[in-house]
Amino acid sequence: MERLPKVVHNRISNRILSLENNPRPKGAKKLSARDEYRLRVGNYRILYTVSDSESAVTIIAVGHRREVYR
Repeated sequence: MERLPKVVHNRISNRILSLENNPRPKGAKKLSARDEYRLRVGNYRILYTVSDSESAVTIIAVGHRREVYR
């Protein structure tokens, strides 16, 4: 994330921090083939998992929409 423009970096950081209070916000989509969720932040995507038993959110990947699913 260090290579991202500062504005994009801040938007992504704020979205990640907001997952602490609401791990499945409006706009989050559960990926059909995996137990992961996707959040859109402009042209970037945050892929993450939610463990309700541990009350934990694990960030899997953050990247441009072209590359993050590979």
